[in-house]
Amino acid sequence: MLYSVRMRAAQGAAHEAGGRHISGAERLVPKELVAETTQAMLDRAFEHSRGQADFINITVESVAAESVRLLQLLPITTIDTDDVPSGRAEAKLVLANSGVSEKAIEAGFEKLLALEDSMRGAMLICAETGIRLDLRENRGVRVSRMDIGDDAAFSKWLASQGFGNLHIREAIVLATKVANAPGMVAEICWSDDPEYTAGYAASLGGYMRFPKLKAYGSPLGGRVFFIKPGTNIEALIEYLENQPVLVINGEEAG
Repeated sequence: MLYSVRMRAAQGAAHEAGGRHISGAERLVPKELVAETTQAMLDRAFEHSRGQADFINITVESVAAESVRLLQLLPITTIDTDDVPSGRAEAKLVLANSGVSEKAIEAGFEKLLALEDSMRGAMLICAETGIRLDLRENRGVRVSRMDIGDDAAFSKWLASQGFGNLHIREAIVLATKVANAPGMVAEICWSDDPEYTAGYAASLGGYMRFPKLKAYGSPLGGRVFFIKPGTNIEALIEYLENQPVLVINGEEAG
């Protein structure tokens, strides 16, 4: 038996009442790690660089082991650029090579850059037309119920690759789940953490990391999922929100 532990933190009011999103976290852990995981999430909510959270919600739910889907970690590639504009230009090329139309790419970037504050979840956009497919406005679709299979081995492997921060650990797990979603073409994301400038473009072809995808000090971040035309959106959202996933990495032991 595993437990889904999820944290949402907001400022000014609860998310549902219009509060400003501060932080969120997702873990899938055995019973003996629930208390430790919950405390770590509380510490994160209180100490986040986006501001002081005054509404924190932590949910713990049991997950049957037989319902968990195992997914292979996406390969990670870092594409360094001189500045943010060139980073975004390279990210657009990755999306185009993944099958996203130029029209949809431009629409996705326009919607991200027009955000007045960060969203809790992702926008779903048609990979051909650029039309937004979900009806959730600033809430978006939140990917949930996921974790890495062997946390200690994965952390050691990430460190051996030169990745030592929490952001990439969480992002690559989320991106792996998203890339395997029904109807998913590709994803673009950059962080809402003011001190973290990196972002990524991802698909089943891999996780392409860009160290410069937004300006330092900006509290605005977001993600867009580009979806194949004709995809069953209800089934897609059900997978993203509710399908338990553990990500495994065959290179961890190397």
